[in-house]
Amino acid sequence: MKKSEKVSFCIETLDQLYPEIPIPLDHKDPYTLLIAVLLSAQSTDVRVNQITPKLFALADNPYDMVLLSENQIREIIRPVGLSPMKAKGIYGLSKILVERYKGEVPQTIEELEQFPAVGHKTASVVVSQAFGIPAFPVDTHIHRLMYRWGFSSGKNVVQTERDAKRLFPEEKWNTLHLQMIWYGREYSPARGWVLDRDKITQTIGRKSVIEAYFKKKKRG
Repeated sequence: MKKSEKVSFCIETLDQLYPEIPIPLDHKDPYTLLIAVLLSAQSTDVRVNQITPKLFALADNPYDMVLLSENQIREIIRPVGLSPMKAKGIYGLSKILVERYKGEVPQTIEELEQFPAVGHKTASVVVSQAFGIPAFPVDTHIHRLMYRWGFSSGKNVVQTERDAKRLFPEEKWNTLHLQMIWYGREYSPARGWVLDRDKITQTIGRKSVIEAYFKKKKRG
């Protein structure tokens, strides 16, 4: 199968499995999405969704957020981990939004990356999911799948994002990155992976990955 055929197979299979794809993080607007994505770093979406209602009940916009102290924010978000850094980032970016952006979240990756605690992946998720601007945020699931499927070398997420953008049509980026996250969670996880359930890797997977899977299975 040629690489272009593998890409088509991948897109078709994901479209069949996930014709409508929910955004994993609960939010109501670009600001609450930005905060939720920032909180999700090295945490889980489930845990973030448990914490954000409490935070957003007090402050669901930058004007209210800067009325809280960093300590207050930190206490609320403690369960998601890295709370000192995240609280500082939430307070800092909210202050910038109030002082420079009239409370509105900017729509470019470049501007968002200038905010405290906002990296490239967070910025990409926000422009993609809040504003519909084509981006391809790479998380651990996408990084793993791109390697398993032979679409990227797996060296780092920067290379993986570059390869994804080169291989997949731009108009599919925003949908595909969400479909791949759900697929990675449900069918091709890092732990407890069962190849029989993973139709895409079974069909187009990297030969060395499949061989390693069966070798490990044989060892028991």
